[in-house]
Amino acid sequence: MPFKTIDLLYWRNVKQSGAVFSSVLLLLFSLTQFSVVSVGAYLALAALSASISFRIYKSVLQAVQKTDEGHPFKAYLEMEIALSQDQISKYADRILLYSNTCMKELRRLFLVQDLIDSLKFAVLMWLLTYVGALFNGLTLLILAVVSMFTMPLVYEKHQAQIDQYMGLIRTHVNSVVGK
Repeated sequence: MPFKTIDLLYWRNVKQSGAVFSSVLLLLFSLTQFSVVSVGAYLALAALSASISFRIYKSVLQAVQKTDEGHPFKAYLEMEIALSQDQISKYADRILLYSNTCMKELRRLFLVQDLIDSLKFAVLMWLLTYVGALFNGLTLLILAVVSMFTMPLVYEKHQAQIDQYMGLIRTHVNSVVGK
């Protein structure tokens, strides 16, 4: 049964959500201590060790039980994993669209096509200098992952109270902006 991202974030299947959440968090914490190359090499080594151990275990089991089950990963070895030309074109077109949109927007902001938008962008960049001084990118990524896995569940469980307080905040902000 294929899982959806929303089901992971709302913890519909606790085992799947827990596995994904802990794996991503472990990977991010590992990246805070080791280089990307080291983490990638350790992950590849762990996966290779597990598959070699499983292959040897199945071979010994087949020899002892005198069965002829074959290679334990045969189904995976026979699966087609090549990308089609259509898939590559679709992804390349999507990347091209996002890249062009981003470049046009950055050009518009940096060359001050609209003064207000460029000033807003400047304020955002100025605020990000303070965020960057407090946190590094990995810390922000860890906070984002933890928030993604906790906020939807908290909101789902306490929706009425959160909506009430957000309404009060919105009313207060609107009155301040109105003044």
